[in-house]
Amino acid sequence: EVQVVESGGGLVQAGGSLRLSCAASGFTFDDYAIGWFRQAPGKEREGVSCISSSSRSTYYADSVKGRFTISRDNAKNTVYLQMNSLKPEDTAVYYCAAGLGHTCSDDFGSWGQGTQVTVSS
Repeated sequence: EVQVVESGGGLVQAGGSLRLSCAASGFTFDDYAIGWFRQAPGKEREGVSCISSSSRSTYYADSVKGRFTISRDNAKNTVYLQMNSLKPEDTAVYYCAAGLGHTCSDDFGSWGQGTQVTVSS
């Protein structure tokens, strides 16, 4: 069974940092891209970041460029999202998803339950 489980969310003050983790199981982890998404109350889900299976390609939404860094440890079947200089507008439930292919251009299949990130002003 394919599973992705997010962790690392919490409450932080503006300007602070958090590191989210996405632990995956049930598939050949290093064959697939992994993406991070978020959904704030009353807003549509948006793509935040993605990393290809080989880590050669990464993607960031304009709103997080220069503040967030995605990485993966294929030996641990885990993808990380380091979030620095957090802003109140980063408040959302963050989800990770396993891609259906090697690249971030492919669709995403299995989704986690999400982890809440709250940034206070």
